[in-house]
Amino acid sequence: MADNNVSDVNADGMSVEDRKRRRFLTGMTAGFGAIGAGVAVVPFVMSMAPSERAKNAGAPVQFDFSKLQEGQMVKVEWRGKPVVLLQRTSEMMAGLEQIEGNLADAGSASSSQPVYAQNNKRSDAARPELLVMEGVCTHLGCSPVEKLALGPDPEMGDDSQGGFFCPCHGSKFDLAGRVYKNVPATTNMAIPPYRFEGLVIHIGDDEGRIT
Repeated sequence: MADNNVSDVNADGMSVEDRKRRRFLTGMTAGFGAIGAGVAVVPFVMSMAPSERAKNAGAPVQFDFSKLQEGQMVKVEWRGKPVVLLQRTSEMMAGLEQIEGNLADAGSASSSQPVYAQNNKRSDAARPELLVMEGVCTHLGCSPVEKLALGPDPEMGDDSQGGFFCPCHGSKFDLAGRVYKNVPATTNMAIPPYRFEGLVIHIGDDEGRIT
């Protein structure tokens, strides 16, 4: 008489219960993989960088931005922080002036950036459309969410011209990283030193740059 407490075993030596368990775990793994792929909207790219130890010590990193399209944003890592590279469109550039009355430091007088980026675009005049900025909220160091679409936005407001929104405490920044009035953050997001060499940008290094 067969023992009902013993599971059926197939030719490969695996019980029915074991097969079911393996199918379940395989399905769960595939499901999480699909979810992870779905939320990867803005790529965090590997730069032409030194070792992790060197980066954390402040060594410059390089990135070839020749394939960065208008309206596209990527992030690279420097000093353990995400650095945003955003190729702004002409509409994005025009919107920077439209909202200056809503900003706490429109001219970046009280914020951190190199001299060549202390302007209303917060960028190098050689490539004014390219925003190079530390993607870190100046309130408590959180990572703001990019809002690249122009027009009304539930977090950015009805007159939004795109920007960055910090979901932790509600701070808002425009597409030049300039902070809005009446939010927890009080200074603009920082601009790191950088320079261009052909189509390669050197982040963390502006020595010998042509001004």
